[in-house]
Amino acid sequence: PIVRLNPFGILGIKAASEESLRQKDDVPYCIVRPTGLNDDWPCKSRPVFSQGDLAVGRINRGDVATLLVDVLSTPEATNKTFEAFTLAGYAPPLSLTPALERLKLDSELEGEDDLVTLEATYASLQQLLPGEKQDSSNIALGQTYEQMDKNEEGRFGPKGQERVEEVTLKPSSVS
Repeated sequence: PIVRLNPFGILGIKAASEESLRQKDDVPYCIVRPTGLNDDWPCKSRPVFSQGDLAVGRINRGDVATLLVDVLSTPEATNKTFEAFTLAGYAPPLSLTPALERLKLDSELEGEDDLVTLEATYASLQQLLPGEKQDSSNIALGQTYEQMDKNEEGRFGPKGQERVEEVTLKPSSVS
């Protein structure tokens, strides 16, 4: 969903790194793609997982850390790639196993092109966006959904004119 928000080509670097990991037959893995990291979003919220690079939403860094530790000891996460966001106001589950069992192995997703299912999933997930406009295609880099609702500029400028040079995290190289 943030393909147009791709400072420094980071999404291509991430995609290449993920694919390199998936190609190593003897290495079990779990690739977690957190959605918008937000320290003001309530921590200890219920995680929601999806596949297909469709998820939009928010997740507290503390919840990401907990999730990463938890998947290390959850066999149902092995050889899967998924996005994660959290639902504020809902307590986390006692176990991630039921949710992770429902996800497909990456090998089962290869070549899958069920556009109707992807569009339905995307439409459902869009409804979980904060704010009223709920339009991830119109949000600027560094802008919150609440700012978009109020027609306020994000911290890096208006959509299409973002000052990407102000983004502090820059990858050093691609190997």
